[in-house]
Amino acid sequence: MRWRLLSALALLSPVLAVPQVEADPAPEKAAEIPVAPVAPAASPASTHAPTVFNGQTVPPMRELKGATLDEDISKGYWFVEFFSPYCGHCIKQAPIYQTLYEFYYTSKPVPTSKEKEGADSLNTFTRFYDLKFAKLDCIAYGDACGAKKVQSFPTLALFKNGELVKSKVGTQSLKELSKWVEETLESIRPGSRPAGGVKLPKVGAKEVEGGAKPDGSEAKGKDPAAGAAAASKQNALASASVSSASPAKTSSATLESDYHPNPAGTSMPLTAEKFQKLVTTTREPWFIKFYAPWCHHCQAVAPNWSQMAREMKGKLNVGEVNCDIEKRLCKDAGVRGYPTMHFFRGGERVEYDGLRGVGDLIAFAETAVESGTGVVDVDAAAFSAMEEKEEVIFLYLYDHATTSEDFQALERLTLSLIGHAKLVKSKDAKLNERFKISTWPRLLVSRDGVPTYYTALAPKDTRDFRAVLSWMQKNWLPIVPELSSSNAREIMDGAYVVLGILSRDRADEFVVAKREIKNAALEWIDKQTKAFQLERQELRDAKQLRIEEAEDRNDQRALRAAKSIRINMDEIPRKEVRFAWVDGVFWERWIRTTFGITVKEGERVIINDEDNRRYWDQTITGNPIVPSRTSILETLKNVVASPPKLSPKSTVSSIEHFFFRIRQICSGHPYLALAMGLVVLVGGSIWGRSRMRRRNGGFFQLNEKEGLLGNVGGANGKVD
Repeated sequence: MRWRLLSALALLSPVLAVPQVEADPAPEKAAEIPVAPVAPAASPASTHAPTVFNGQTVPPMRELKGATLDEDISKGYWFVEFFSPYCGHCIKQAPIYQTLYEFYYTSKPVPTSKEKEGADSLNTFTRFYDLKFAKLDCIAYGDACGAKKVQSFPTLALFKNGELVKSKVGTQSLKELSKWVEETLESIRPGSRPAGGVKLPKVGAKEVEGGAKPDGSEAKGKDPAAGAAAASKQNALASASVSSASPAKTSSATLESDYHPNPAGTSMPLTAEKFQKLVTTTREPWFIKFYAPWCHHCQAVAPNWSQMAREMKGKLNVGEVNCDIEKRLCKDAGVRGYPTMHFFRGGERVEYDGLRGVGDLIAFAETAVESGTGVVDVDAAAFSAMEEKEEVIFLYLYDHATTSEDFQALERLTLSLIGHAKLVKSKDAKLNERFKISTWPRLLVSRDGVPTYYTALAPKDTRDFRAVLSWMQKNWLPIVPELSSSNAREIMDGAYVVLGILSRDRADEFVVAKREIKNAALEWIDKQTKAFQLERQELRDAKQLRIEEAEDRNDQRALRAAKSIRINMDEIPRKEVRFAWVDGVFWERWIRTTFGITVKEGERVIINDEDNRRYWDQTITGNPIVPSRTSILETLKNVVASPPKLSPKSTVSSIEHFFFRIRQICSGHPYLALAMGLVVLVGGSIWGRSRMRRRNGGFFQLNEKEGLLGNVGGANGKVD
C-alpha cells in the first residue's frame, strides 16, 4: 500500500509542478523545481540507445521488470540499482552508474591484442565473470522494490544466484563503486584482478586506458613494455585459463569447462614451489599425501593411493609430498606421522583419518568433490529421499531475513563435514512444520529421523564456527554406528558404550540384533530427554520458590540472590551413553582378548567404560546380555547408577589395573599427586640417610686410632 501511494504521488508531481514553473520566470528558481519528471528520458539512467566506449558499442543497460525480477537474477552475479526517475540523488547517480557499466562492459579480463573480438569470445567481462549490471524503476515496480526491502533511493545491491550479498544506500562515487566491483570480481576469480587497481575514466567520458596500474618501479614507469608486462603478470591466472583453450573450443565453451583436474589420473609430486603455486594460492581442491620413502606404512598404502588417483581422473587433483626432501613444507603443514593425508581447498584443509583401503580413499575423495558445490538447497521431498540413504543429515532452516553473513558461516562448515555427514539448507514450510520451527535461522541434525537441535540464543550464535562445529562433532555419528579403527576413540572415550558384538555371517540374526539395539537406543534417548526436561523443571521450580519466599519476607538481598541463580544443565556432571556395534568376526581377536567373548557362541552385548578400563557382560540375574531391548535397558539403568549396582569386570590385568588407578588419581588430582610425590621424596631421602648412618656407625668414629679428639698426647701420641 505504501509503494502504491508513493507511486501515485510521484505520478502526480509533474502535474502539480507545471503551474509553478510557468508562474516563476526566473531560471534559477526553476532549477529548484524537480523538472526531471517532465522529461525522464533525458536521464542517462533511462536511455535505451546503445552507447560507445573505448571504440566499442555498449548495449543499453538491462532494465529489469518487477514480475520477472527473481527469475532474472536467479543465476550469476547481478549489480542492481533501485531508483526513482524523480529522485534528485538518483539523477546524480545515473551518469556515475552508467560510466561504471560502460567501463567494465568493455574491459578485457585478460589484456591481450591477439584474441579475436566478438560476442563469442571468452575474453569478455560478462562471460568471464558472469556479472551483469541492471536497474529497476521503483516507481513503476514498487511492489518488487518493497519485496527487496528497498526503503531509500538510490539503493545499489549485489545479488548472487538470487540471494542478496550486500547493498549500499545513497549516492556513491565512481571510485567507491569500482572498489566494490573489484572486491567482487576478485572473490569470483581469485588472482584475476590487477593488484594495483584499474585506471578509471571520468564520469561521462567515452574512453580510458585499460590495464593495471604500474607497480611503482621507475623502470616500468619509463618503459611501456615493462608496464604491459606488469599488467600481464597481475592477470597471469586468468591468462593461463584462457590461453589453454583452443580457438575452436572457446567459441562454445566456458572457462569452467576448460578446467580439468588431474588430467593424467596420477598423483603429482609436489615441491614447495609447486605447492605454493597450485594449492595455497588457488581455490582448486587437492587431496595430498605427506610421506617418507623409508616408511613401511607409506609403502603399503602407495598402490591404493595410485589407484585412487586413477579413479579421480578429471575429478580431483591428487598430489604427494616427500617429507625427506620437503622438510620445511611438511613441518608447516603440521605433519607428525607418516603417511598423513590432507584435503585442501581455498586455503583451508581437513585431515583424512579413515581407513587406507582403496574403497575408503575413493569414498572420501568423492565426498570431498561433492562438498565443492556448497550447501545444497532442498525441499521436503528431497530431504525425505536423502533420509532413506543417509543416517545423519544436518539441516539449516532459514527464511527471507537470513543474511549473507549467515550463509557464509554455513559454507565454512562443509569442509569439516567431509566424510562424516551431509549438510543441507531449506526454507520449505513443510520442513518447518515437521520440525516445529518458529524462529530462523535454526540448525538441527536428523539421525534416523530423530531431530536434535542446536541451542542458539540469537542468530549470531549460529555464526560461531567453533561452537557449531563442536556441536556437530558430538552429533555427526549415527545413533548406532559401526565401531571401526577410525572412529573407535571417538565412540569409546568419555562414555558408557552399549556395544553389540554381531556377525554378518548370520544374516537374519544380524538384522534383528541391529534393530533391537537401535530400538533400545531410541527408547533410552527418549527417556533421558524427558528426565532432562523434568530435572530442569525442578530446578526452575526451586528457583521460583526461593524468589517467592524472599518476596514474602521482603528480603531484597535474598531476592537478588534468588534471581541471579542460573539454570545451566550443561554444568551438571553426567556421563553420556552411546550405542554401537562391531563385527565380531573381523575383530574376533580383540574381542576375545579384551572381553573374553567369542561371536561363535552367538550375538552378545557388553557395556564398556573405557575411561575406567571396565565392562559389564551380565544382567542382574547373572545371564549374558543379549541384543534385546529389554535386556539392554534393564542392565543399563543398573550400570549408570552411582555407584553401579552390578560388579564390573576389568579389561586389563591386576598389575596394569593398579598402575592405571595410580595414573588416574594423579591426573584427576594433580595437586594432591604433587604433594604425595614430595612426601615420598622427602621420606625416601630421610630413610636413605638413616640407613647410611647405621651402616657407618653414626656420625662419630670412636674406634679409630686417634680417638675422638685426635692426637692430643704430644708428638708420640702416647697415652696412659
